[in-house]
Parts: sequence; structure tokens; C-alpha cells
Amino acid sequence: MDINLLSPHRLDRLRELVADATRIVICCHKSPDGDALGSSLAWAEYLHSQGKDATVVVPDAYPDFLQWLPNEEGIIRYDKYPERAEGLLSAADLIFCLDFNTTSRVGDMQAVLDASPAQKILFDHHLSPDIKTVMRVSEKKLSSTSEIVFRIVWQLGAFDAMSKQFAICLYCGMMTDTGAFTYNSSDAEIYYIISQLLTKKFDKDLIYRKVYNNYSASCIRMRGYMMYEKLQVFPNEHAAYFTITKDDMARFQFVKGDAEGLVNEPLRIKKMRMSISLREDSEKENLVWVSLRSVGPWHCNKIAETFFNGGGHPNAAGGHLHCTIQEAEKIARDAIQHFAKINDPSPKS
Repeated sequence: MDINLLSPHRLDRLRELVADATRIVICCHKSPDGDALGSSLAWAEYLHSQGKDATVVVPDAYPDFLQWLPNEEGIIRYDKYPERAEGLLSAADLIFCLDFNTTSRVGDMQAVLDASPAQKILFDHHLSPDIKTVMRVSEKKLSSTSEIVFRIVWQLGAFDAMSKQFAICLYCGMMTDTGAFTYNSSDAEIYYIISQLLTKKFDKDLIYRKVYNNYSASCIRMRGYMMYEKLQVFPNEHAAYFTITKDDMARFQFVKGDAEGLVNEPLRIKKMRMSISLREDSEKENLVWVSLRSVGPWHCNKIAETFFNGGGHPNAAGGHLHCTIQEAEKIARDAIQHFAKINDPSPKS
């Protein structure tokens, strides 16, 4: 099975850029998820295997259920150690931008990243990349940036020498960006890649448990409360939304990651096509974070662009609103009406 991504010329160019670099930084988007961290840590391990000095720098905190990833203790958080992170980015001669398509996605770290004189290389699978780079590997049809990293390391001929820890990071990234292989994961190549990762002898079931069965009791209560008390269902439009307010978060001792995947729950309702989560920012006033999920041919990324200042993949998108949660609800209802208008009202499944 051919899983190569790069032409021989581009592969040689990548080798050359890595060989010439002495100080390498790998960075990913704000609120890093499993794919952002998994791909970054795996690529860092590859670079270390080549004798390179490479550091992963992330904008801010990531969920507790990802804090077991191999070598995550070496990650530098910009929000906690801004001077150290800025020093690394400023001194770097090569920066790998993983799992984001525009520098605004690194949040408060954007100015430092933009100002760095380092050459930049992009590995990503989101639409419309606009980062100025010397090399861009942008593959929107692939499941995850972790899949991209695997394919590149495989093509570089380095996979056999990589460790179990490398494989764990990539498997976690692929698993989380496909909802445990329940969406955006129908290509046969994905399962060939998994079969190769499993030759490194790790326990994939344990990874699943660490990610998906790692919530506190208060988090489980919150998730039940959201679905029972806060879920607004529009059966004729085949869509739903729910809100998570600051009061809700205080009531259930909310921590980062507690709402992870919750937006998928309404899609378990028969004939449901789209789900929207509206979450108040825990610190800033009049800022609402929006997550959207949809199924099959009913895409939500255009809804994210049109109504929520966002975008994303066809069935998984996000955005934000600068307004109150009540105003955000009105926009969500308008978005749902528009979604229903542009789609067939009588789904067959």
C-alpha cells in the first residue's frame, strides 16, 4: 500500500532543512487536543533520533486526560513560562507548525511566532492554510496531523527505528481526531497505518481508557445535567444545541477537558444531523466558544464560517462569538434554521 506524501524532491528538501537546523521548535494550536500533542511529541521524537535539539512549545494548558502522553513533561507552555517560550521561538532557526492553518490559532503566542526569524514548515490537515512557510504539507483529506507525521517518518525510512512511545503518541492523535475512529476514518490506509503502529507492542485499549474513561465524578454529573436540563432539540430541523455557562462550570468544578466530546452526544438521537455546543469563556466576559459536529453529507463547517466566525472540517468545526450566552443562543437558533433550509428535510437515515 502506497502511503507516501512527498515527492522525492520535497523529501530531500525536508531532509536538508532538518539537517541544516540547530535549534528547532515544534508548536501547535491553543487548547491543544490529542492530535496536536500526539503529532508534536512524535515529531519531536523523530527529530531527537536524528540528533537534533527540538522542543515542543504550546500556547496554553491541555486536558488532564492527555497528561500521560510519553515525554509530555518536556513541553513548554507559553502561558506559564512566557519568557522561556519566547526565547526558544526567537532563537529557533526552524519552526514546525503542527495541526493549525493560521497563526491566530496559537492565541496569545501569535505575535511571538509571527516575529520569529526562523524558517517555518507546516504539517496540517485543515482547510485554507495561510502561514508563510518554506515547506507546506497540508492534507485536508487525511484524518489527522498525526497521520501526516506517520506518513512522513515512514517515507523517510525511519519508522523501524522509532520507539513504542512514538507509536503511542501517533495512535492517540489519530484516535482522538476521529472520535475513536467513528468519523473521518473510512480510508483503508488509516488501518494499515494502525497495523504498523501496533507492531511497536503498545496497548491500544489502555490508550482508549486513559483518554475516554478518565473523568471526575463531578464531570460525569455535569455531562448528564447538560443533556437533561440544557439540551435544546429541534426535531424538524434535525439539529440541537446546548449551553455551558460560567455558573454551570462553577457548580460542577469544571476543569479543562470536561466538555471534550460532549458535542457529539446529541448526534446519538435518531435522525439528528448537527449538534452545537455553546460554552462561556471561564474568564473573559462576552466570549462564547462554539463547537459543531455533523454527520454524513450534512456539513457544519460552512455554518461555522457563516454564523460563528470559525470553520473547520466538513463534520467537525468550531468558532467563537463576542456576545452574551443569550445572544449566542439566538445565533445558534438562526444557524439551525439556515442549516435546515439548505438541506433535505427528510433524511433517509
